[in-house]
Amino acid sequence: MRRNISWLVALIFLVAVFPVDAQQSAKMPRIGYVSGSGDAKKPGTNVEAFRQGLRDIGYVDGNNILIEYRYAEGKLDRIPNLVAELLQLKVDVLVSSVFQAIIAAKLATKTIPIVMVTVVDPVETGLIESLAHPGGNVTGLTNLARGLSGKRLELLKEAIPGLSRVGVLWDANAPGAGLGFKEYDTAAHSLKLRLQSLEVRSPNPDFVGAFQVATKERASALVTIRSSIMNRYEIQIAELTIKNRLPSMNEGSPYVAAGGLMSYSANIDESFRRAAVYVDKILKGTKPADLPVEQPMNFEFVINLKTAKQIGVTIPPEVLARANKLIR
Repeated sequence: MRRNISWLVALIFLVAVFPVDAQQSAKMPRIGYVSGSGDAKKPGTNVEAFRQGLRDIGYVDGNNILIEYRYAEGKLDRIPNLVAELLQLKVDVLVSSVFQAIIAAKLATKTIPIVMVTVVDPVETGLIESLAHPGGNVTGLTNLARGLSGKRLELLKEAIPGLSRVGVLWDANAPGAGLGFKEYDTAAHSLKLRLQSLEVRSPNPDFVGAFQVATKERASALVTIRSSIMNRYEIQIAELTIKNRLPSMNEGSPYVAAGGLMSYSANIDESFRRAAVYVDKILKGTKPADLPVEQPMNFEFVINLKTAKQIGVTIPPEVLARANKLIR
């Protein structure tokens, strides 16, 4: 009898300390992440910022969460298949900043939550019903980069006195890029600037040819409209602006870190860190339809002084004083 009691006590202890059944049945959350650029070896700053955001709130990949990454590597025709792979895995949440991935997932599922970080207007493009009440299964953050087009041209004109003709580099195959060009064109008229369209086409953009056209038409500065394909070629674009001695204005600080002259945008890394907060709320039971879509509250003006010196540009002191960050 005493022996049986001893075995019973031991069994109760083991179950309490090592709840085998509970461990086996516990489901580790699985997150799907679709990147338009980058790859497994060089995922890019957006992925790193998202990972950091997860770590900040206690999630560690492989420990208490699983992240399934899919990289399009600039080949947007791969997006539908990458999204389909993740949905077949029945991920708990899908995260992406690629418009094609977000819309493909929205069309394919009404149940799997989708967290977006987008530069397009999510209401105008039909991703959500409204910012305050997104409805459906899509929520997240919008940087509304398009709404900053006029401000970018204004800063570029102030930084380059006498500026009159600006080339706009954009991917004609990227969703929203055409609208972006129109917004720059509208803003340019009020600033008395002439725009020159420098179109490239993914998946094989001819950047060298575009810069040859810019030089031939005597563009005196460049604006780059960001998209998945452009993000993949930040360094090449920066090198060509320096080679052609073109001051550039960009839609994100990574372009300036790569060697572009200036950028004015929301803090993109912060947006991806915030995306992790959305993932956390959804995993804890909040429905995407009940999570308002966030807009950026703070914007950053970044100038690369090293690039300015390389291309022979002296930026006025009053413009430098407005910068949030100077790269020397």
